[in-house]
Amino acid sequence: MTLVAIIIGTLVAGIGSVWLAAALSFGLLARYTQHMLSLAAGALMATAFMHLLPEAFESQVSAHDLFLVLLLGLVFFFLLDKAELWHHGHEHHHHDAAHHHEHAAPQPGSWAVLTGDSVHCFGDGILIASAFMADMRLGTLAALAVLAHEVPHHMGDLMVLRTGANNRRMALVKVSLAGAVTALGGLMGYWLVDQLHGYLPYFLVVASSSFVYVALADLIPQLQKRLTFPQTVAQVTWLGVGMGLVTLLSGLARHGH
Repeated sequence: MTLVAIIIGTLVAGIGSVWLAAALSFGLLARYTQHMLSLAAGALMATAFMHLLPEAFESQVSAHDLFLVLLLGLVFFFLLDKAELWHHGHEHHHHDAAHHHEHAAPQPGSWAVLTGDSVHCFGDGILIASAFMADMRLGTLAALAVLAHEVPHHMGDLMVLRTGANNRRMALVKVSLAGAVTALGGLMGYWLVDQLHGYLPYFLVVASSSFVYVALADLIPQLQKRLTFPQTVAQVTWLGVGMGLVTLLSGLARHGH
């Protein structure tokens, strides 16, 4: 039963986020991107602080060790980001040089984007699986949180791929395949977490560090623009809605226990 939930959860998070990203990038919702970013940032931080971390700290593992893992996780995701940025810088540099020769050439960075995406999604799958193993509601929340934070990420990917071939459908298929890797991660996670049940608190803390990092390093800086007062109120409101939804669901999960 848990395995079925993991497969469904990972597919919804992995592929659902891509389709939602496409709807936002190419569709009618394009102008609500800012609200989506606020909602995602709030949901991610609340998932980490109100749900995953408390769950991890209820275990027998010492708080000192868990905080160390949290700290190392944040540094790790920072370095991962650095590597990706450095890589992208090279890609764009080569692309500009090649651009003059072949105008219709596909984006050279597209495979790099997809490879990075697949690895990222595989990790997400393991995290979703470990959350489902801890508690069904926790797994559902983790899947929704991954879905929320992957949307802005996939919007970027779709834009990168589309500039190459200028073909929306192909871009969507490629990114969807990368998203489907989430399910592979889920299966692997199901098997691993079963083997490594004692390490579950650490998995939960690593998941938290990735969510906190994405919220504070990727999403919030995009919201730090100079806005009019009504726009600022809307932004803070959506941030609150994201936090409120997760906290509410966490509360229900706690009562479920």
